[in-house]
Amino acid sequence: QVQLVESGGGLVQTGGSLRLSCAASGFSLGYLSIGWFRQAPGKELEGVSCISSGDGRTNYADSLKGRFAISRDNAKNMVYLQMNSLKPEDTGVYYCAVSRSCSDLRDSDYTHWGQGTQVTVSS
Repeated sequence: QVQLVESGGGLVQTGGSLRLSCAASGFSLGYLSIGWFRQAPGKELEGVSCISSGDGRTNYADSLKGRFAISRDNAKNMVYLQMNSLKPEDTGVYYCAVSRSCSDLRDSDYTHWGQGTQVTVSS
C-alpha cells in the first residue's frame, strides 16, 4: 500500500527556516517522482517543488526559487523540503504526493497524497 506521511511543520517567525519531511512506504522512491504542494487558507492548492526519480532533477515554482530546496534520500525512502527565509505568505498546509514524472507541478498529475503538515509563519 502506497502511503506518504509529511512531518516537520510548525510555527516559525518571519525569516526563519523549517525542513519538511515526506516519508514513503509501500514503494521505492527511486522509481517515482515526489512533489510538494501547499494550500493557504482560502486559496487553491499550489505546486511548490518536485524531484524526479532516477537523476533527481528538480523543479520549483518560480516564486520560490532560491528560498526552497528539495532533496531525497532513497536509502531512507524520504524526501525533504528545506524552506528558508520564510514569509507569512508561506503559511499553509504542505502536502507531498507521487507522480510518474517531475515535468510540471499540476496537482492533477499527482496521486497518493499525504495528510499534510501545517506551516505557520508569524510576522
